[in-house]
Amino acid sequence: MTIFAPLTGRGGAVTLVRLSGPQALAIAVALAGALPKPRHAALRRLTHEGRVLDEALLTIFPAPHSFTGEDCAELSLHGGRAVWAAIAGALTALGARPAEAGEFSRRALYNGKLDLLGAEAMADLIAAETDAQRAQAVENMHGLMAAITGWREQLRQLIARQEALIDFPDEDLPPEIDAALVAGIARLRDDMQAALGAAPAAERLREGLEFVILGAPNAGKSTLLNALAGDDIAIVSDQPGTTRDALGVRVDLGGVPVHLTDTAGLRETTDQIEAEGVRRAKARAARADFLLLTAAPGEAFPQPPLGTPHLRLRTKSDLASSPGGDLALSAKTGQGLAALRARLIQAAHDLTDTKGAAALARPRQVACVRDAAQALTAALALDDPELRGEELRMAAHALARLAGAIGVEEVLDAVFSSFCIGK
Repeated sequence: MTIFAPLTGRGGAVTLVRLSGPQALAIAVALAGALPKPRHAALRRLTHEGRVLDEALLTIFPAPHSFTGEDCAELSLHGGRAVWAAIAGALTALGARPAEAGEFSRRALYNGKLDLLGAEAMADLIAAETDAQRAQAVENMHGLMAAITGWREQLRQLIARQEALIDFPDEDLPPEIDAALVAGIARLRDDMQAALGAAPAAERLREGLEFVILGAPNAGKSTLLNALAGDDIAIVSDQPGTTRDALGVRVDLGGVPVHLTDTAGLRETTDQIEAEGVRRAKARAARADFLLLTAAPGEAFPQPPLGTPHLRLRTKSDLASSPGGDLALSAKTGQGLAALRARLIQAAHDLTDTKGAAALARPRQVACVRDAAQALTAALALDDPELRGEELRMAAHALARLAGAIGVEEVLDAVFSSFCIGK
């Protein structure tokens, strides 16, 4: 079936529409008349049933040299709503149908123009909010796929050597051949485990971090949130207990997306609503990636959950100085805010640093590599050549799932449903 969809957002001066499928070029002829040379744009008057619909640039991409691997045509239309409605109606009447979310990319995968890792990286690139997310998605389009390809080639060589030991058991092969095989398995397993160790940082960058501001009532939490956000997000009042619920804003810290959350002041209270706010504040703190512990002069800092990285901030330094804390600041005068932002940017980078390992940013990717590493660990524990060879084949099967070579039907809907219609 031939499908179509706009590749650009609505409301601009130009709308780019893609047609893909067996009738794409025939439909383009019906609308535009003579086709231009492949991959050369040409101005054409688009007509249907005797009506002129638009004047547009037409470019054709015959199979297999197109994004989807099918015959494709692209129309650069004027961006008005009426133009799009008329063209969509004509395309439907000529036998095409609107594409579903991610359907172009799904066809590219089926036709060998894209693998599953590339499709996931493309989805992450489309969804990137910050430069660091963009850089990770671009790296995954190339670096991660190169790493996986390298692992698969190493594994292919290891399986070949293991098969040789199985096929020629009576050839009195030197013992160093088996030792070299075992060493190769261990090196490959260690590379995969390094990538698994870096996966939480990669996933945090893809999903974004949560930094939570914690402290007693009137410790300056809401004022600090507003200062870091550069906007009037939270109500600021001298009355204790003003903040009753978690209130957050998305900020960009050195290219890392961070959800910065203000919370209710921590204290004992008989007010049921405020008590619920305190409970939610503690729950947010328990799952936070980083904590900003605030205390006004003369007050004690709250205790962070064990193991959670944090900064102790002595607030309201314009009113009085007080010992203790990692940084003194005044959100009212701006004192210490630049230093705080620098410390937070460094914390965000540290929490998302994969230290050069392959960036496994999705749970599906982590699961496949974990299964491969576990199979290699099992192979290392076996002396029997046939059993070891079977574990190596299980590892190869897991890596094939990762790239989308086999067994991917159950994950395709989940992957491509996150795409926009034009992809």
